[in-house]
Amino acid sequence: MSPPVKSVPSDPALPPRADVVVIGGGISGVSAAWNLARHGASVALVEKGVIAGEQSSRNWGWCRRQNRDERELPLAILASQIWDTLAEETGADLGFRRTGLVYATDKETELAAWECWLGMARGYGMDSRMVTGAEVADLLPGNARTWKGGVHSPTDGRAEPALATPILAEAARKAGATIHQNCAAREIDFAAGRATGVVTEAGRIACDAVLVAGGAWAGMLLRHHGVKFLQASIQSTSFATGPGPEVTSGGVSMPDVTLRRRMDGGFTVGLSGFGTLHLSPRGALQARPFFPTWRTRRAKLRYRLGRSFFNGPDSLQRWGAESPSPFERVRVMDPVADPALVRRGVSELAAAYPALAGLGVARAWGGMVDCTPDGIPVIGPVENVPGLFVCAGHTGHGFGTGPAAGRLAAELIQGDKPSVDPRPFRHSRMTDGTDLGGMDLF
Repeated sequence: MSPPVKSVPSDPALPPRADVVVIGGGISGVSAAWNLARHGASVALVEKGVIAGEQSSRNWGWCRRQNRDERELPLAILASQIWDTLAEETGADLGFRRTGLVYATDKETELAAWECWLGMARGYGMDSRMVTGAEVADLLPGNARTWKGGVHSPTDGRAEPALATPILAEAARKAGATIHQNCAAREIDFAAGRATGVVTEAGRIACDAVLVAGGAWAGMLLRHHGVKFLQASIQSTSFATGPGPEVTSGGVSMPDVTLRRRMDGGFTVGLSGFGTLHLSPRGALQARPFFPTWRTRRAKLRYRLGRSFFNGPDSLQRWGAESPSPFERVRVMDPVADPALVRRGVSELAAAYPALAGLGVARAWGGMVDCTPDGIPVIGPVENVPGLFVCAGHTGHGFGTGPAAGRLAAELIQGDKPSVDPRPFRHSRMTDGTDLGGMDLF
């Protein structure tokens, strides 16, 4: 059962023209549309399904800086600053609270990795600190596990995924952007090598710039136009409990399970690193750059050959502007929760927090996490295609960094000074032989 998402009204008709067309109604696309519109650009956002219908409402709701890759840390820091201002700027409660985040472990290797990360992060002004097993016990009252230690960020936060993106979409509309749901982008139009419009199922919108922010579907649209984009999808499973005692006001990460306090008094529970890799032709074609990441994560992965082989975001499909596209065939990708992972999560949660053992599962859902080989998103222009920009590949980090990713994308589209160095997020690293390595942190 997918999470209930706050509905957003659509505008009745497509504009014939806009300065920028944003493809995708997740948090980064919506944030980009809002930033563009409030700085004077005319914006049309098209979404094949509904705002926040896919991963932007299915994530854990963490707004963290802790344990970010150094290349992504400035973006996460900027996002944290933006989250502080969103309630006032939008006039609505997105659920953001700086309630802290604790990582706990019984593995010396993880403690060593976090100590190394902390040495780097102090240079960015982070207030995280290493904690002993006794300190973890103090930070996590009611936790029945014995931990060797952990790392604590007292000012990291949480927000409500089912509220945040729709509220930002409404803010974008108030700023002048138009929102078009159940309106798939079939193709991007080009003239003299430049992006000049978007052909949707409801008609064409002429424009000066196109931002592809389609989450797990971004790669399919880009590859349709011959633009290389390395992206793989992992199916995740999460669930929500009913209301229970506040064993934590923020987020807790343990080796196999995570939890985050919700505004409704329950908890969102995630399975750390576990997921299903859907086998696909595209996956086979790009196996080499993803091999280092697969080698690191393979112990927690399952494999499946199913319908996504033929109609998922990693499938091989062809279509034209005059015929229905794959994006219309799958309006909202709604994978079912893995029952075995839900059972494991319930068991792990009860073992760690006996006080939560009787809460049960209020609802469970699956999500599709789009990953790049190095775990870092692409945010910025496609260098050899003027007018074409990308904001995708967030690798499970996109909700927390979404407001900053959208701002950065908007700045680059409008030619403004970027708030953070955009070079780590350049698209060209996928084509110029850059060593993409693997994902070090999750």
